[in-house]
Amino acid sequence: MTQELEAELTSLSDQSEGYTKRACALRTSARYGRLLKETRKGLAIDRKAIKELERFDGKFVVHSNDDTLTAQDMALGYKQQQRVEEAWRTMKSGLKMRPVYHWAPHRIHAHIAITVLSLLLERVIEHAAEDTWRNIRDDLKQIQLAQLLSPNGTVWQVTDPSPGAAKRLKMLKLKPPKPMIGLL
Repeated sequence: MTQELEAELTSLSDQSEGYTKRACALRTSARYGRLLKETRKGLAIDRKAIKELERFDGKFVVHSNDDTLTAQDMALGYKQQQRVEEAWRTMKSGLKMRPVYHWAPHRIHAHIAITVLSLLLERVIEHAAEDTWRNIRDDLKQIQLAQLLSPNGTVWQVTDPSPGAAKRLKMLKLKPPKPMIGLL
């Protein structure tokens, strides 16, 4: 980040003639503004502010009203929340769903239940296949369903599983899909 900021400052042409729009935008930037200070020569990098920010690199700041939780439990809970949200996004992306905003309590509860179930399913698959969900998903994504149209009708055909996908299906004790789903 410091290198990017130095590059931005050197790209500013002549700071002695007052501030340009670009210098003002840099100073008010949410990303860089707090890391800059004004000097007689113009804008400069505030090394103290950068040192202060570096203290928090790689650290979680999580707060809870439950005094029985340890710092490790809170960090694990926070990481699990991220996994739940990622599992939900993954599940929705396959369904081509748009963002969902719920107002009714029963819909909020249903949304949470589906999200937790998707995480549970992900975990069960991870334990059965002894690998991460991302790797398993990438292997299984190679199995595709194709619609073939002809004057005589429509055929739904499934591609042959790749060796990696076949191995995943075997580990999960699932039969490979039938090559032909239906004729219409």
